[in-house]
Amino acid sequence: MEITELTVHELQDKIKNKELTISEIMDSYCKRIKENEPEVQAFITTYLDEAKEKAKNIEEKINSGKIDGNYVGIPIGIKDNICVKGTKTTCASKMLENFIAPYSASVIEKLDKENIISLGKLNMDEFAMGSSTETSYFKKTKNPWDLNRVPGGSSGGSAAAVASNMVPWALGSDTGGSIRQPASLCGVVGLKPTYGLVSRYGLVAFASSLDQIGPITKDVRDASMLLTLIAGKDERDTTSVDSGNKDYAKALKNDVKGMKIGIPKEFFGKGINEEVKQKLLETIEIYKELGAEIEEFSLDIANYALAAYYIIACAEASSNLGRFDGIRYGYRTPEYSNLKEIYKKSRSEGFGAEVKRRIILGTYVLSSGYYDAYYKKAQKVRTLVSNEFNKAFEKYDVILTPTSPVTAFKLGEKSENPMEMYLSDICTVSINIAGIPAISIPCGLDKKGLPIGVQIIGNKFQEEKILNVAYTLEQKIGFREKYKPEFKK
Repeated sequence: MEITELTVHELQDKIKNKELTISEIMDSYCKRIKENEPEVQAFITTYLDEAKEKAKNIEEKINSGKIDGNYVGIPIGIKDNICVKGTKTTCASKMLENFIAPYSASVIEKLDKENIISLGKLNMDEFAMGSSTETSYFKKTKNPWDLNRVPGGSSGGSAAAVASNMVPWALGSDTGGSIRQPASLCGVVGLKPTYGLVSRYGLVAFASSLDQIGPITKDVRDASMLLTLIAGKDERDTTSVDSGNKDYAKALKNDVKGMKIGIPKEFFGKGINEEVKQKLLETIEIYKELGAEIEEFSLDIANYALAAYYIIACAEASSNLGRFDGIRYGYRTPEYSNLKEIYKKSRSEGFGAEVKRRIILGTYVLSSGYYDAYYKKAQKVRTLVSNEFNKAFEKYDVILTPTSPVTAFKLGEKSENPMEMYLSDICTVSINIAGIPAISIPCGLDKKGLPIGVQIIGNKFQEEKILNVAYTLEQKIGFREKYKPEFKK
């Protein structure tokens, strides 16, 4: 097995046993990026020379006994809406094409303390608005399993980089499925933590009450390790919560005997691809064999949740993106004759079509006369969705659904039809609305050789449960050992 195919915990073992040096690991990843990036297009900015230099410096400090730790020198990729001091943070938008972050996000500060080395900033849908990474101003990321297909979005660059072994793990952000859906389409693991478990300080806001930073990794153990590193209270984010310094890797027991798993029938009905449905039914049978108790139940929220999500998310986006006005920072139109023209032309030229669409929709639902009819009603639906999940978790340990109703679709297939694109999120948005955690792991391939993801949903701050349930399935299926991306053209 090549160095870049190893998980982070496997890399740690090799370093500990002196089978690999940090420089060897870094050289392998830099070489892999140079080989695969021209085809996959996962990065907006790379720091390859800087990463090699950091690896050498760290190695010298280790040899002289100045630093140590489990994660020293491990590479990572960062979604380009997470601020890293002194480097570009573009959000894949012309609006922030040349913006240099003046500070680092809390999650980056935590990674820096562990001497983890960033290989670069990863592509995404513009301002995290999209489900295919096709709305990026800079490039369209390709799916490593089939280069004619999308990697999902908005964290498509993160998922594609992990799937193509250009980084061992990555950080993404999830507003309505933006970690889990690309993880499903790219055959990797994606975890959306409970809202507030990970600080959002330094994450460029799309929808503040829905956004959450989380890991995209090769396996569940790595996801639990990265969550352990980034979770915790942050005084700069008042919505963050003290998680009690948990070590989430300790939750991986490889045992689900006696656990109650709820199967919401509404998530297996109309709109779910038959191959996806069949693979999920096979997964449910595996859990039965492993000793879990399976029960079908009704969770009639999917259609309401999708409508409520797009109203709430667009309303918050309209408010959050008001700061990009051509005056304070970001893109400013070169030609204008008055203040009003600066605003109008800067925003018209700086934002892409999807971002404009959501700003307009958000401004509409917040406007006088429509606020009560749309936004206020959507917030009531949000409470209803949360209550329905609370009721379900009184009976079940976890809930199991598809992550995406379809496998990876072709580039350009849905980009001209926004409504069809929005339906890609139907299985994931309700989790963000309720603020609960969920993880997507690959459970097999369809007949075209494209990955299918299963989503495991838990109650608030029950990450240990969903990680263990995912880990137990992962050990049984052995997806990574059986399947690898083919980079088909």
